[in-house]
Amino acid sequence: MRRLPAAAPLLALAPGYPVHLVGGSVRDLLRGRPPRELDLAVEGDALAVARALGGRITVHDRFGTCTVLRDGERYDIARTRRERYPRPGALPEVEPAELAEDLRRRDFTVNAIALSLAGTAPGRLHAAPGALEDLERGLLRVLHERSFHDDPTRLLRLARYASRLGFEAEPRTRELALAAVAAGALQTVSATRVGAELRLLAREDDPLGAMEQLAALGVDRAVLGPFGAPERRLAARALELLPGDGRPGLLVLAVAAAGAARPAAQLRLRLEQLGFPAGERDVILAAAIRAPALSDELSRAGGPAQVACAARGAPVELVALAGAGGDARALAAARAWLERLRHVRLEISGEDLLAAGQQPGPRIGAMLRAALAAKLEGRASGREQELAAALAWAGERRREGSDRG
Repeated sequence: MRRLPAAAPLLALAPGYPVHLVGGSVRDLLRGRPPRELDLAVEGDALAVARALGGRITVHDRFGTCTVLRDGERYDIARTRRERYPRPGALPEVEPAELAEDLRRRDFTVNAIALSLAGTAPGRLHAAPGALEDLERGLLRVLHERSFHDDPTRLLRLARYASRLGFEAEPRTRELALAAVAAGALQTVSATRVGAELRLLAREDDPLGAMEQLAALGVDRAVLGPFGAPERRLAARALELLPGDGRPGLLVLAVAAAGAARPAAQLRLRLEQLGFPAGERDVILAAAIRAPALSDELSRAGGPAQVACAARGAPVELVALAGAGGDARALAAARAWLERLRHVRLEISGEDLLAAGQQPGPRIGAMLRAALAAKLEGRASGREQELAAALAWAGERRREGSDRG
């Protein structure tokens, strides 16, 4: 813990603050890995600890939690508490409690671990019964029989942790998960809460593995509705093509949507219900629905300029899926576009064409496209040749018009 850049402000807190690092942060440290986030539990006033840390504070009144941003680090701080669920799937009602009870309310035993940072015993490890043993054995175990009914979003977290950590659901936990799915537990939770967990799952380093974990639990249909489970070979090929600026999670969801053979309106509606932002919805739907047609266009493309014409303006996720789902020519064209052709830029602009005597209007854009085609095909290099290619195209259009006249 001391070696973490974010640790110094925490370890400098006065001894009177009973502050504990808790949950996945401790789990990851015990596995020898840097934690993704720092979650703090305070046996007392969480806001006082936030103020002691300094930085920019955001208070979340619903559960009495707050977030501190300081020196590029984020600290999520909560009062230790107990929870009561008034009905299945409802948000919990909370009240202060001691650390031991706070650990017992958590989702899985491997997340029910805390490390004291300040107070009377800094460095002391606290754990729910069986937590350290489950961590050692790589098991995901719920802390009580009603866990998935109280909070059915834990079903998605089970898949997410299984994929990320390489852990298995403990047999009884798996039975409880399957029973909760069969009983329709996820129908008791708002679609927006389910969607928030699904977006977290899609941001995992291995979103395909996480989605496959969902399918193994039977959660995929309950969550995604009209979507299907992603076809592994297709998704793996598409992910291999996807460039670094692509979003693997959206691509995996697009593969799932493409396999559903449902109307676009139905897919869009489900994404809206799950709370996906418009930009993400558009990418998923474009890749899912337009990929077969783009595969055909890429396969027929006769050269770099035609590849660019087919793929220009398409999300990279769509081009990757089109290439993965097409023949060898489509695959090669998609790879060429994603790796090289989409980065080709002209050195000239519309202002250069106006300065050369061309009139403003739609023809300027067409001339620039002609110059880009020449550059992609190796017929133009540098400003002078690009300008010459644009002007030559305009001259040909004028001659064609004269001939028709």
